[in-house]
Amino acid sequence: MTNLLEMKDLSIDLYRGKKIPPVKLVEGVNLSIRKKQNFGVVGESGCGKSITCSSIMGLLSFPLSVGKGSSIRFLDSEDQEVEIAGLSPAGLRRLRGKEISMIFQEPMTALDPMYTIESQIAEALSFHTRMTKAEIHDAALEMLRKVKIPRPDQILQDYPHHLSGGMLQRVMIAIALINNPRLLIADEPTTALDVTIQAQILDLMNELRESYDTSVIMITHDLGVIAETCEEVAVFYAGQVVEQASVEAIFHETAHPYSAGLLRSVTSLDGAQKELYTIRGAVPTAGNFAPGCRFADRCDRCMDVCRERAPALCEIAPGHLCRCWLHAGGEDEGKGVAV
Repeated sequence: MTNLLEMKDLSIDLYRGKKIPPVKLVEGVNLSIRKKQNFGVVGESGCGKSITCSSIMGLLSFPLSVGKGSSIRFLDSEDQEVEIAGLSPAGLRRLRGKEISMIFQEPMTALDPMYTIESQIAEALSFHTRMTKAEIHDAALEMLRKVKIPRPDQILQDYPHHLSGGMLQRVMIAIALINNPRLLIADEPTTALDVTIQAQILDLMNELRESYDTSVIMITHDLGVIAETCEEVAVFYAGQVVEQASVEAIFHETAHPYSAGLLRSVTSLDGAQKELYTIRGAVPTAGNFAPGCRFADRCDRCMDVCRERAPALCEIAPGHLCRCWLHAGGEDEGKGVAV
């Protein structure tokens, strides 16, 4: 195994009872993350981005579970392959916060209001190391300096409600990186922040990634964030990857109509477009997917075959995958190579 993380045929099931088949919220996801890579995951709310990445951390709770036949393999710090989908709760706890860390979307709800900032950073260190109390204090102080928090001595003694959103997000980054993880998952890390703070946080994450040699999975619906931080991107729709390619190919050689719609939905202050483009309709709910392409009802280029048969994810150019009949990819026929 040469990649840091490999997800093969990943599905996430929603349990509905012993006599009723589970609903597949995510289905057939195959992703590979290289060492020291910035990988983007983009799509509308409800497309399966966050729960896919939560499965890497083993954070799915009943009634959600990783489906049978799914594989999530990870290369740990000792270069040993770990099958995350088969780990015990104790094994997951050893992995979380040490080898794989996560920055959550809402730092105010992710941090405990009853404990100081120092206590919450110290928890991550004390669980995975044998450092003394003084060493933990010094490490926490140094980490706050690295994430550019002013007055770090005072901030360590503060509680989450004393800090602004941007400061809290920096604290979350400090907690996530304190044990120098191999993989960092960032779930919409700038959504709740204003534009100037967003830019600071993204610059900070890029700097720290270079310093720590950490791979990053960036979950977002903001294509501007993808353009600024990522090398490769997977576009999710209705629990499936519909397009995957380098960032340059996604922006300049867009293949899937959904990806094109996302790009058209982005406007700029100096652009000629005066009216904001929207993709008509809404993402179909899990369990109510049509037999053909899941994007067919919203697609301006829908054909008869799109409603009859589901397209496969095919390689339409080296390193560029697309799930669309416009590029002759399907379950039964196609010029592309199914993956």
